[in-house]
Amino acid sequence: MEDLKKTREEIEKIDKDMRELFEKRMTAVEKVADYKKEHGLPIKDEEREEYLIRKNSELLEKKEIGDYYVLFQKKLMELSCDYQKKRNYGMKIAYCGVEGAFAWIAATKMFPGAELVSCDSFEEAYAKVENGEADSAVLPIENSYAGEVVNVMDLMFSGNLYVNSVIDIDIVHNLIAVEGASIENIRKVVSHPQALSQCDAFIKSHGYEPVAYNNTAMAAEYVKKLNDPTVAAIASAETAEIHGLNVLASGINASRSNTTRFAAFSRGRNIPGRNTQNRADHFILVFTVKNEAGALAQTLNIIGAHNFNMKSLRSRPMKGLMWNYYFYIEADGNINTRDGQDMLTELGALCANLKLVGTY
Repeated sequence: MEDLKKTREEIEKIDKDMRELFEKRMTAVEKVADYKKEHGLPIKDEEREEYLIRKNSELLEKKEIGDYYVLFQKKLMELSCDYQKKRNYGMKIAYCGVEGAFAWIAATKMFPGAELVSCDSFEEAYAKVENGEADSAVLPIENSYAGEVVNVMDLMFSGNLYVNSVIDIDIVHNLIAVEGASIENIRKVVSHPQALSQCDAFIKSHGYEPVAYNNTAMAAEYVKKLNDPTVAAIASAETAEIHGLNVLASGINASRSNTTRFAAFSRGRNIPGRNTQNRADHFILVFTVKNEAGALAQTLNIIGAHNFNMKSLRSRPMKGLMWNYYFYIEADGNINTRDGQDMLTELGALCANLKLVGTY
């Protein structure tokens, strides 16, 4: 009995120490939450969580409690995220479209619990962050089926915001309509031109008349108000649920590998630690080069010489300057390392304009 009493006293002391450490940890979490709000970063970072769990578990001496320690860490991180959400509640996130649009879906995943601000254009959403009306803007930068979103790329080059986070959203198009509608009775389908194009085979096979609309979610809203069982929209299942529409057919897009990448733009730039280097490190550069032979090749050679793997290279015409172009590069690696900073210095001497759009 005396041994049990001593053991319980030992546990009470450990619990006291853990309580004090927990309080210190949550105080540090507040600083993380404030940083994420300032830089428009999402609360949850699954890649970092997995890294920390793996790293900390490897240091555990008593391996037989390893599974329990993993559960302990996961619960602690879950509490940390919940506290950050509560602290950052009230963040305003701008996006282009209406409730139920794929941009809305991306914004809800990146910033759960935040106030979402609907905008009519990419430019409007971007401007709301620039002038302080919103904390971050979630905009599409590329679709695996249709390619880059050129309007957003132009904003990266000409605007003042930074990309601090990127998320991939699987695009699943559905045929949705009002109560009483059936696939056989539909005569007309409305949706965004890109969605119509991606579902062209399905539309033609049923003899539907395609009608272009500004946005997939707006098309669903139109179908709901029209209340005509011969008119359907092509949109997400989330949109159908929001507007009380029925899904007549799901996954009607021709390509099953249809994904859109959305980026979170904010006023502050996220700066990774100098010594961190993992597969989650990426950066985006936009730049112009002198109009002379070999200028672009020299730029690419500098990036390769500093051991950064280039994922994509694109060119876009510069507005107002005929036959002049800027270049967009995405690459793997931490640009805040010595190698990265040396690379930027060398590129700065070579490029007429150089801008680090962001790190994520």
